[in-house]
Amino acid sequence: MKTNAVRILDSLNIDYELKEYQVDPDDLSAETVASKIGFPPEQVFKTLVVRGDRTGILLAVVAGDAQLDPKSLARLTGDRKCEVVPLKEVQPLTGYIRGGVTALACKKDYPVFVDENVYLFEKISISAGVRGTQIIIDPESYIRVTKATVGAIGRKDS
Repeated sequence: MKTNAVRILDSLNIDYELKEYQVDPDDLSAETVASKIGFPPEQVFKTLVVRGDRTGILLAVVAGDAQLDPKSLARLTGDRKCEVVPLKEVQPLTGYIRGGVTALACKKDYPVFVDENVYLFEKISISAGVRGTQIIIDPESYIRVTKATVGAIGRKDS
């Protein structure tokens, strides 16, 4: 299935692979997606929509087995405070539904911040912009396409 995210990668001649999986609307967790596509959760990156008090809306991309660390993100963005936006705002802001948010082809070109653990892998998995399809891509290409800033913004669930 060609999503806008996939079309962007095609237009830039970037190598990727698509993996489709059966969606359970009651469980959209990155851990579940990871098990369905045969990846460890730390290799499946989720995109969170965040509001910084100075930056405004931005996208934070962290590993599936991690939580966003809002204080670390704020330090990286120059905000005093960052908060994940309420779920009801996600679709109007990005054009994507929960479980299908991607930094590629958002409604607006929001700043993207990716956790440094992205460099631990040759390939990472990100949403293709719809539930049920993941893009497998190398981290360098993903960071280049999204013009992401990389830093320590994730923390492992304890």
